Amino acid sequence: MRRQFYSKNIKFLKFFDQNNIGSLPRIFLSSLLVIFFFYSMPIILSFVNENNLAIENNSKKVLAYTLNSKNNNIEGNDKILNEKDLLVDIFSLNEIETDSVRLNASTIRQLFADTNYKLDDVRKKKLVKPVALTLLPNEIKKIENVKKRKEFFIQIVLPLILKENNNIKLDRKRLFSIINKSNNTDLEKKWIEKKYKQYGVPSKDLTTLKIRMDEIPVSLAIAQAAKETGWGTSRFAQEGNALFGQWTWSGEGLKPKDAEKSEGHKVMKFNVLQASVRAYQRNLNTHSSYKDFRQERARLRDQGKALDSIILSEFLNEYAETGNEYVEVLKKIIRQNNLQDFDDAKLLPSSIELESLI
Repeated sequence: MRRQFYSKNIKFLKFFDQNNIGSLPRIFLSSLLVIFFFYSMPIILSFVNENNLAIENNSKKVLAYTLNSKNNNIEGNDKILNEKDLLVDIFSLNEIETDSVRLNASTIRQLFADTNYKLDDVRKKKLVKPVALTLLPNEIKKIENVKKRKEFFIQIVLPLILKENNNIKLDRKRLFSIINKSNNTDLEKKWIEKKYKQYGVPSKDLTTLKIRMDEIPVSLAIAQAAKETGWGTSRFAQEGNALFGQWTWSGEGLKPKDAEKSEGHKVMKFNVLQASVRAYQRNLNTHSSYKDFRQERARLRDQGKALDSIILSEFLNEYAETGNEYVEVLKKIIRQNNLQDFDDAKLLPSSIELESLI
């Protein structure tokens, strides 16, 4: 930097020589330049240090707060959250499914055929077979036909996304039932306390809980999973069931190959795909970076409108380092693959409780 500075000074002085400016003005101007440089540099460095977050490329760091060992204040609350409470059900899911078997692509195709699970039928009838796979097949990378690879990936992740949305629907239904009662049982009070923790609401504000406890549009979730994994072909998806690229500084994960040695983050690793989907939804429903996303979703609810993934994607510019460009990519994936056809799809019930959601 010092050498570069001297080089610029020499060029500057040559300019004055070429224009026959006297020696006294040259000395005066050069002195001013040197004084300005040494006076301004500490100020500039101080500003950069104090505002590092404003210019730092924080990309997936906003995804990692619940997986980070550090504590975080959420959306202006003065109480510190216990992040383990946010992820307790995700960790428990991750621990249960430890003996998962990775099926190959041909076996999965046969499973889909045996259950008559076809995307064309889903688009028409809006019903999805509850085929829940725990791992992606390695062979998905070898499917050369792009259209077939995309459809195969959608068939795998669609039931998982719908299942998590169903869980939220049931919780939301129970929440509204409880708050509409004049008196609540001890069991109901304990359940709400648990949900306050699960959704990061230490203030115990019911309005905030209602806004956070809501679904993610299916088409948006599919599009983000497709973008983050290259339609299921990425190393993180194959080795760590990471469908949405959450980062961790303290948990088990996969180190990016091109990461700097000084960077301590990893991509969060899950034992099963379902845990990755749940962590993704919890992230969008709790992190302060997606407050506007949740507010817009609540506005659509209040107006009796469907949760439009194209509209809501506008509020995910902080999800990736490319910002608005990332949003446009999501919109393109949604539109080109007609993913909104799946937004009103229903997962066929695997229990009596879920029948009410059909």
